[in-house]
Amino acid sequence: MKSQTKLTGRVIFRGDPGYDLARKNWDPHTNKFPKVFVFAQSTKDVANAIKWARENHVPIRPRSGRHALETNLSQVNGGIVIDVSEMNKIKLNKKNGTVIVETGNRVGRIVNTLAKQGFIAPFGDSPTVGIGGITLGGGIGPLQRTIGLISDNLISLEMVDAKGNVIKANKKQNADLLWASRGGGGGNFGIYTKYKFNVHRAPKSATVYRITWPWNQFEKVLKAWQLWAPSVDTRLGSELSIGPKKGGNVSMEGLFLGPKAEAIRLLSPLTSVGTPTMKTIRQLPYTEAVNFLLPPDPVLTQKFSNQFSSGFGRRPFPDKAIKHMREFLEKAEANSTAGFFFLNWGGAVSRISPKATAFFWRKAKFYVEWNTSWIQPSDAAKNIALTRNTRRKLQPYIVGSYINVPDQGIKNSGPVYYGTNYPRLRKVKAKYDPKNVFNNPQSIPPDR
Repeated sequence: MKSQTKLTGRVIFRGDPGYDLARKNWDPHTNKFPKVFVFAQSTKDVANAIKWARENHVPIRPRSGRHALETNLSQVNGGIVIDVSEMNKIKLNKKNGTVIVETGNRVGRIVNTLAKQGFIAPFGDSPTVGIGGITLGGGIGPLQRTIGLISDNLISLEMVDAKGNVIKANKKQNADLLWASRGGGGGNFGIYTKYKFNVHRAPKSATVYRITWPWNQFEKVLKAWQLWAPSVDTRLGSELSIGPKKGGNVSMEGLFLGPKAEAIRLLSPLTSVGTPTMKTIRQLPYTEAVNFLLPPDPVLTQKFSNQFSSGFGRRPFPDKAIKHMREFLEKAEANSTAGFFFLNWGGAVSRISPKATAFFWRKAKFYVEWNTSWIQPSDAAKNIALTRNTRRKLQPYIVGSYINVPDQGIKNSGPVYYGTNYPRLRKVKAKYDPKNVFNNPQSIPPDR
């Protein structure tokens, strides 16, 4: 059929050269075959792609950094993938302390660009994640206790709606859309093209650290970490990773926005636990501290397929929860990613009311996620089951889940991701996308 609208940008139909490359995601078990990929170079390209999709009745998936942890959230059979990764301008206004970034930028590029000019941009645990996806879902990371979530720093945005209209949102206009975009998740309201953030002056230097223990000390380390991490100085961000029993270890890393001597003192409740096998605590120029925490990701596509799940802890895990963790870690396959990941909470994140933005889970002590990974497709079912059964066992000890680490095993996921903000998010959805054009298996349905 013929549509009035022409696709613009870099357009790759199924069968064209470059189609297989366009299909590649971070997660290698992408099993979807879209009809067409549009690599947008401008807001106009995005608008044309949406109009074309509507005229041709094909489903839409937006894609930014290709990091969707569940592949069918950023790809769809017979549909159009609107990929914004080639829209990557960055405009820093030093005088006002703001930056405008296009939605295709990857986090590492923004962080490094700003660091060189003396400013902090918040980040998560990977440099190749798209700023679009991470911002809309909240944006957690090691700086959040000092400057808040990535979305807490979002002050205005540009979005293309289901009719192809360009909408601007800030505190004064479409304030409900700005509210929803600060933690309401990507792929729900439209396709975002630009974000404006408040930025913060970077210190001249910061202290980074990485400490490693043998795997069999994980219970001891975790118990100490859970008591220490949520109430330590809010300038200190801490990530604790526990690998699988087979070939894994325990490692803690993060940064302290202050001098090394003070960091050593603050870290001593953990460095004195067990027998660390490696201990690095270094004060570095801020630009180098960023590279220590966001080393370049070597490849776009992983060797492994993954299944993740996540939640928030309101109090330290008791022995029973730790026993369930141990069972999981004994069964998880030995490789680079399977295991548990904890991030400390509090500070700037918890000072904002759960109702002030769409990101609801403010009052936790820590964030936790776990995942299994596998190479052979025949191992998928048992690994997915292991992750989801572990969620069931840990359910009494966690609340909620993080939309950027989705788990399609969660039934009626809205309140799990968004808490009591879910009904309000459905109202915003009804206003900006009443026909539910932007949808995926766990998207927000419009309020009827």
